[in-house]
Amino acid sequence: MNYLITAVLVVLALALLGLFLYTLFVAKRVELAMPPEGRFVTIMGNRIHYVEQGSGPDTLLLIHGLTGVIQNFGYGLINELAKTHRVVAIDRPGSGYSVRPDAASASLTVQADVVAGVIDALQLGKPLLVGHSLGGAVSLATALRHPDKVRGLALIAPLTHMPSQVSDAFAALAIRQSWLRKLVGWTLAIPLSIRKREQVLGVVFGPEQAPADFPLRGGGLLGLRPSHFIAASRDLAAVETVLPQMQQRYEDLQLPIGILYGREDRILNPQEQGEQLAARLDNAELTLIDGGHMLPITQPEACLQFIKTRLNGSGTRA
Repeated sequence: MNYLITAVLVVLALALLGLFLYTLFVAKRVELAMPPEGRFVTIMGNRIHYVEQGSGPDTLLLIHGLTGVIQNFGYGLINELAKTHRVVAIDRPGSGYSVRPDAASASLTVQADVVAGVIDALQLGKPLLVGHSLGGAVSLATALRHPDKVRGLALIAPLTHMPSQVSDAFAALAIRQSWLRKLVGWTLAIPLSIRKREQVLGVVFGPEQAPADFPLRGGGLLGLRPSHFIAASRDLAAVETVLPQMQQRYEDLQLPIGILYGREDRILNPQEQGEQLAARLDNAELTLIDGGHMLPITQPEACLQFIKTRLNGSGTRA
């Protein structure tokens, strides 16, 4: 019996070692293929990776969503906006090439403080925050905590209220124990992500199609790293500690807010998230279009027009 237990443990250890080595191999290949494109600034111990383009009287700060990266805004948004404005896009703490220390909190309030720190460090003045998905929640948290640093909000498929359910696409991220999160991140997460890639993308992008160049141009490959999985899992777990309290304070927001949602979004419910916020605030304007969740990638022209409308300080309630 002892021999059998020992044999099982050896096989398990070898399997975990094999998964670890495979994960390390994939992560290194991804990083060689897609090195950092921007610069770094350290805010509250977080090493934030950012790209900056353009100049002009108005500044925009772009914040991606859960499991996202800067490249999610790379389908024309950054380049087009930079023709007439100063544009900065960041990898949120722990995402992309931004590094979040293990001891640092993943809460929306802390991420908001990091965003405020970026605004100060890069001397952005009072930018328009463009937040996609979870980046929308971070943008709202920043406006609540630092209203003097934000001109307005342009929220694309934003998380604004606690969802009634978490999408199946993010089920693997729902790990609360730090040790288990790291174990899964360094063994099972990457092989399973590769195996289920088409299934997950079908939910995240649906009913629209993920572009063929999404792995490189859209930064999809950067998600095939354990650090990215661990950070996204921490982000997801931390939402419930702050978002319910934020919801009680939305009436404190006095700045103009624009909300863009795809009617067929399969990640977040447009009625639960977009319509509910717009109905509460006179200063919030909702625009609904046909489409899914990944609008910055699938419909950059619509997003560009939406952002420009917010820069002009006007919009039409849908």
